[in-house]
Order: sequence, then structure tokens, then C-alpha cells
Amino acid sequence: MVRGRKGERAAGAPDLAGIDVRKRLFGLGVVTLFAALLFGSVAQTSPWHLLEMRVFDYLSTLAPPQRPTDSPVIVAIDEPSMMEIGAQWPWPRSLHGELLTALRAAGARAIALDVIFAEPAADPAEDANLAAALGPDVVLAGDETLIRTPHADQFVRTEPLAVLTETGARTGIASVSLDADGVLRHVPAYPDSLARQLMAVARQTSETTAGEKLIQTFGPARTYETVSYYQALHPEQFLPEGTFRGRTVIIGLSLQNAPTLDAAAADAFPTSDTLRSGRLVSGAEVQATLFDNLSAGLFITPVGPLPGFLGILAASVLAAFVTRGDTGWATGATALMVIAGAVVGSSLLVRYGRIFVPPLAPLGSFLLVCGVKASLDFAAERRRRRQITSAFSQYLAPAVVAKLAANPSLLKLGGERRVLTILFCDVRGFTTISETLKDDPEQLTTLINRLLTPLSDIVLESGGTIDKYIGDCIMAFWNAPLDVPDHAVRAVQAALAMLEAVEALNARLLAEAMQAGRPSPPPLRIGIGINTGACIVGNMGSTRRFDYSVLGDSVNLASRLEGESKNYGVPLLIGEATAALVAKVIAVAELDRIKVKGRTGLSAVYAVLPEATPQALRTHAAFLRDKYDGTLDLYGSKTKDAIEGLPDLRYYYASHGTRRGAR
Repeated sequence: MVRGRKGERAAGAPDLAGIDVRKRLFGLGVVTLFAALLFGSVAQTSPWHLLEMRVFDYLSTLAPPQRPTDSPVIVAIDEPSMMEIGAQWPWPRSLHGELLTALRAAGARAIALDVIFAEPAADPAEDANLAAALGPDVVLAGDETLIRTPHADQFVRTEPLAVLTETGARTGIASVSLDADGVLRHVPAYPDSLARQLMAVARQTSETTAGEKLIQTFGPARTYETVSYYQALHPEQFLPEGTFRGRTVIIGLSLQNAPTLDAAAADAFPTSDTLRSGRLVSGAEVQATLFDNLSAGLFITPVGPLPGFLGILAASVLAAFVTRGDTGWATGATALMVIAGAVVGSSLLVRYGRIFVPPLAPLGSFLLVCGVKASLDFAAERRRRRQITSAFSQYLAPAVVAKLAANPSLLKLGGERRVLTILFCDVRGFTTISETLKDDPEQLTTLINRLLTPLSDIVLESGGTIDKYIGDCIMAFWNAPLDVPDHAVRAVQAALAMLEAVEALNARLLAEAMQAGRPSPPPLRIGIGINTGACIVGNMGSTRRFDYSVLGDSVNLASRLEGESKNYGVPLLIGEATAALVAKVIAVAELDRIKVKGRTGLSAVYAVLPEATPQALRTHAAFLRDKYDGTLDLYGSKTKDAIEGLPDLRYYYASHGTRRGAR
């Protein structure tokens, strides 16, 4: 891998998945730009805007600020007042005049009457009595409605009777605008709204900033100080002294039980707090909230389209920076921190900065970039694992390859102590074959490959691991890295299958030679040694190149058995530990006890005789006792019976004229 001075991957160098780094970064840039443009466009749609407003509902009500200390007092036209007054709604206008007089006498400095008097009363005296109580300290409610028709849109403005406003009372538009989901969130843009007119009467400083404003609520319904209408008529009788002194008062409907009044819609609205409380807020309390928002500057300003898009672009770039390398658990943890930070940051801006930065679109672009990058990295990882599988399947058993692909961390130096069965297989007379084909190296290579291929396949199919090829020799082992409980049996069965595979290959080579008119090739022969014992198995070598291999005395004995097999005239020789493990499955017979370099004692060696009968094995055992006792008669009946019972050991029996005693 090409790297720079500090270990950075050089530009244009491929990463572990074989992908050019510059192409990878270019692709990440394209995804980043696409995510920013996509969510920048989606953020301008109405459905997305409603989602953002839902987020605003949660954030603005999470920890709302305290109401100003001089907040308006609500005089509620409520159910108790209906019962106490005992008159049918609408009440006589002279009654409202009495209330205004009582409030003024109690010290109220500004009064808003959130009831529209657009039509004359049935009794003109009622209008006169109300007008007599009005003055410059009173704001009367008006209404402005948009009527949409197929031909045109028309604004209809409804104002109080002229006889009422001629007294100096002001008109304030009490209309509000609901969002598409029916929730009241925006401060009405009317310059002469009821809340603004009440501020002017109360000599409160009015906000002057233009543009969209969101309402900061202070709690659910009845958060504001509220008294019943009948109590305000006689405050000295029902209320503590000073309740209205120096206060701003808003009079309006505030029904708690009935949603309608004489089939007319109740003056109540869902607000941001309704999402939590499930309760509607009366129109009078809405006006009080608007009054505090405007007079104390507590309203919330949403960011415009351009800053919003810049935030989306910044989130996309941040996601690209976070995922510029390979994604993993650290990337996921960082993404979670960014998400939490965006939500907390937006909440803090709402609470202390009075600014609403919608987090949904930036988070959407951030997650899109992260998700696409994670998907690409996952695909690259899958491709990388396929490459590992393809490469290592040439050397290891499929189970080993699967384990390495699932956990590449196993590809490191180190080993463990395990009981393994080790096999060495070598071609007999390879020097002669090489000499014969010295002028045709391609044919020699082809011949060896045709031999080693089926032998290797047998090892792998039996669950073994090919350690290495040493020229024409194969070294393999069983029971690592995965557990193989019957590893000795599998190794011996694989060896027998290898012997059969060599005979099958010899038959094919002979048939090919006869068909081509060539001389018959010398038959291929192999010798196999197998031993079982404790070994050290693992990745061994240098930090730059290593092999998954085994070390130990048991390995040396297996190699010695392979070499000794030709001296005993058998193609397969196994050690004592292996024989003990396979004797119940495959017939074995001890042949001798040999001295192995590095060992103090003698090591028994065994032949594998899958076709041997119990009687033949007993005859051989008697032969072996005489051999060890030194009483063996090479021409006696025991030797003859042994040769007849086990003809595969004929060379072994005949060789004892030169093999006296244990070696």
C-alpha cells in the first residue's frame, strides 16, 4: 500500500477494498451535494414544513420561559359566570359596561374586550350604556376573514359599531391564522391586532421587527391568572384587594366543558402545548400570550430559506467529514452524538436565542450521507471478504476461510496449543520422474498438478487444512482452527482416499498414453505418514508475511513416519496415538518400534489395514510377539500364516531377514 510520510494513504492509491481513494472521495462529494440539494428542496414543501412545526411544538414547550410578572389578567366568560348571571348569551351590553366600570375602578390600566359588537343591539339603550363605559383605555375586538371563491379571494373586515369607537376606544383585530394541521403557532401579522393595540393602550413598547414570528407558549390552558366574569363585576366581594391594580385585563370566552355555545364555535384553539396537554386554549388566553410575546420580545423567529439551506449543506459536509474513512462503530457513535447535539442545540436556540433552526432537514441530509457511505462500505467489505475467500480457499479448508472472512483479526501472529492429527504425503520416485521429463518441464508441472489437485481436494473435503506444499509433498492437519472431534479418523480416511485417487490417476495416465501411442508412463506412488499429538498451531512468520502452520514433536514424528513407510513396504504408516483413536473404526496393526531423533524412548508405528479380518490381526499379533521376543522363525508357520492373512504386508514380512529386533 502506498503511503505518505505520516502513514496517510497516497492520493490515487487503492484502499483495502481495491477502490481508488480519489474516486472514493469524489463519490462522497457527489453524495454530499446530492443530499444537500435533496433536503434543501424537500424542506420547502408544505408536508415537511408541518413536520418541522411539530418539532417546534416539542422544543418550545420542553422548558418554556416564565411569563412576565405584569402579564394580563383573564376575565373569563365561563360556566360559573353563566350560572351566576343567569342570562342567555349574548349578555346585555350594559352588563359589559358595568364590568368595564368595575375594572377601571379597581385600577386596571388597559382593558381588551375580546367580543365583537358589529351589529346594533335590539335595544339601542344597551349600545348607549356600553358606549358610556368605553374610553381610550379600552380595545374592542374586530375580525378579518379571507373568503376564497372560484373567482377571487376577498378579505372581509368586521369592526365594532361606530357609536362604540367614537368614544376613543380602539379596534384590535382578534383574528388568528392556523397552520395546515389546525394548530395556532404564528403571531398574526396584523399591525392593528388586538394584542398590539392593547400594548399601545397600556403604553408597552411594541416590537418593530418584521417577518414571520412563532408563538412562545407558557403552558397549557389556564396558565394565565384567570378570574370569572361574575367575580370581576364585584371584585371587592370576590377577589383579593389589588387584583387589577395597574394590570392589563383581557375579557373573553373561556369555557372548560362545552365545545360550542348555542351551536356557535367556542373561542378556543389548539396550540403547541396542546400536543402535550391535549387541551384547547381560550381566545382570551391566546391574546394574552400574544401580548407577552410582543411586549417582552419572547416570540421565536424561524430562520429563513437561505440560512436553512446553509445549515443543511453544513450537515452534509460534516457527515462527509465523519465518514471520510471506513465506517464502523466509532462512526455510528459519532453520528449519534451529532444527532443529539443537533436536537439539543436547536432546543437551546429556541429557549435562549429565540431562534428556531429546524433540525429535521439537516439531520436528514446528515443521515443520508452517512447511510449511503455505510452502504458503500458494507458492499466494499462484502467484496473484500469474497476476495479473501477466493484467495485463501486455494490453501485452506472452507471452514477456515469462512472463519477468517468473518473475523479478519485472526490474521495476526500468535498460536495456541492443541491436539492435532498431522499428515505428510510425498511422491515416491519423484527424482526418477523428474529425470525422465527433464526436457519437458511443462509436462512435469502438469503431471504434479494433476496429482496434487485431487489429493488436496480430499484433504479439504475431509475438513483438513493444507499447511504447505513442499515440492511434491503435501503437509496437512486436522482439528485447527476449527474443532474436529474425530480428526484422527478423518485424516486416516483421507489418506486411504488419496491412495485410491492415485490409482485412478495412474489408470487415466495409462489410457491417455495408449491412446496417444506413447510409452506407458511409470506409475505414480505416494507414501503417507500420520501422527496425532499436541502441537502449537497459529500464524507464524514475520510481521510482513506469515503462514497458518503447526510446530511440535508430533509434527516431526509424522514426517518421519512418511519417510519410514517405504522401508516397511506400506503406503501408509501411522503413529501410536493415531492408531489408538482409529482402531475402533479402521483396522490397524503394529509393525515396529522405532527410534526417533529427539525422543528418549521407542515409538510404535502402525499400518492401516481396512480389509483385515480379526483372525488375520490375531495371527499378526502372534508374529509380532515372537519378533519382539527374538524367537521369530522367518520360515515357520506363523510367518506363513501372517503372509496369507495380510498379503498387503508381504514385503514387511519378507524384509525381516535384514530387520532384526526393534529399530
